[in-house]
Amino acid sequence: MKTSTNTKAITSDVTIQSELELVWYAWTLSERVSQWFAPEAVVDPKVGGSFELYFIPGNKEEMNTRGCKILKLIEKETLVFTWKGPDPFQNLMNKEDELTVVNVKFEKVDDSNTKVVVTHDGFKEEEIWSEAFNWHQAAWKQVLASLKSALEKGEGALCCQP
Repeated sequence: MKTSTNTKAITSDVTIQSELELVWYAWTLSERVSQWFAPEAVVDPKVGGSFELYFIPGNKEEMNTRGCKILKLIEKETLVFTWKGPDPFQNLMNKEDELTVVNVKFEKVDDSNTKVVVTHDGFKEEEIWSEAFNWHQAAWKQVLASLKSALEKGEGALCCQP
């Protein structure tokens, strides 16, 4: 994977009234991810394992993160995976050797609250990247709101159509 010094990142966070373990499982178990993020998910929680989301049920060709992999996993602390943008940005950000990277940090606030911080890095500074950056900035807020709602109320709102 190529790295560049001319990149910028999106950081978004949320505090959820839920135990750390349940928040961790919401990100690392396929059946839990599909309750709040994408209707179909293939998550193999190990370094090198899949982190694939399919945003159109039954469609493995469009609107997905097929081929994305977990780069780092520290149980109940850190989850890092490669990311592919939605179809309108595929020519810009879905090149296999230049994928952006999502880092999810989990922090136990107290026995019943957990903070989640998502940092999505690798957006280039060039103007052509601004629409993808802005779209993802809004999408991560939506994703974390859905996670919070799913864990606190049992009502996740699946993401993310451009």
